[in-house]
Amino acid sequence: MGVTKTNSQKSPVQLKGSIDIVIEFFNYGINSILYQRGLYPSSSFIQREKYGLPLLVTTKPDLKKYLDTVLTQMRKFLETKNVHKIVIVILNVKTREPVERWQFDVELEKSHLSKVDGENDNALSESDERQALKEIQEGIRGVIRQITASVTFLPTLDGSHSFDILLYTDKDVELPNSEWSDTNAKLINNGQHVQLRGFTTNVHKVEPIVSYVTGD
Repeated sequence: MGVTKTNSQKSPVQLKGSIDIVIEFFNYGINSILYQRGLYPSSSFIQREKYGLPLLVTTKPDLKKYLDTVLTQMRKFLETKNVHKIVIVILNVKTREPVERWQFDVELEKSHLSKVDGENDNALSESDERQALKEIQEGIRGVIRQITASVTFLPTLDGSHSFDILLYTDKDVELPNSEWSDTNAKLINNGQHVQLRGFTTNVHKVEPIVSYVTGD
């Protein structure tokens, strides 16, 4: 079940700060999925310390460039409040069928739906702000740990696999260039679905669910 948090307390971050946190999470989160699911050899990752955890990020220039492009565009969509979820789909190279689908719903908390960045609540005290940011990092740490633990229940990926990243936006959003295009949802029919615990910045709420093809 995803985490929800009542927004009666003041937010330690405004929209821009929350976007920074969310984008940073997805950078590490996507890298963690690619590493844990074996889409690239372990030798193409290096270890970094983040959120109090040893995390692995790719050293492959083409993959880094691709992820940077996706996350840069996602940042723009978040700034205009036009993105609602990000999905990492793992595909069988031979059949192009999806075998695993990581969906992260990204929602603005209700109190920020009509708020503009900089409008804000009275500032928190420094100690309250530190505590609130600590709670955000604890939530993110919990999500990363679940990604790591997913190898205990997800089927082994045999054969060659690739991945796609989908951004779900408002229908009237203009695509940035010809490299972006509409696509189908690449859903997994009749698969297993596991809801993971999410996190909130008190501006954005991120709730993950992983779906996968079960064995015969």
